Amino acid sequence: MTDIAVLVDSRGGNTRKVADAIADELGVKVGDVTASLPDDAKILFLGSGTYGGRPGEAMIKLIGSADFTGRTVALFGTAGSDGGAGKMIAAMRDALARKGATILGSWHCKGRMLVVNWGHPDKEDLENAKKFAREMLRAR
Repeated sequence: MTDIAVLVDSRGGNTRKVADAIADELGVKVGDVTASLPDDAKILFLGSGTYGGRPGEAMIKLIGSADFTGRTVALFGTAGSDGGAGKMIAAMRDALARKGATILGSWHCKGRMLVVNWGHPDKEDLENAKKFAREMLRAR
């Protein structure tokens, strides 16, 4: 499925684990968020960790600099709290909508942060990430 791209901004590795699970389910490799968007991708899976209720700086730069007109995007992320992830996903969704993207859906799970959420993302989280990927393909 070369018409799908998975790009992630992950500092601590939590969101990278989720991105790897999604990419594995879709039969693609995780791409570099600091590179330009792949021209042939019909669906972009964009993921970020949550940093102060916001996406990572590399994801912010990508969204700010790329043209998303006509692009279909699925969002995912991790956070120490559900509220933080909700804010981060909402910020990405709003920014992408202003850039012309169609948002297919979003999903997030807990990520380990300092002494909070040890063991996350866990096996169940990663299975849910794969389920999210399948649902996004059916929804397109």
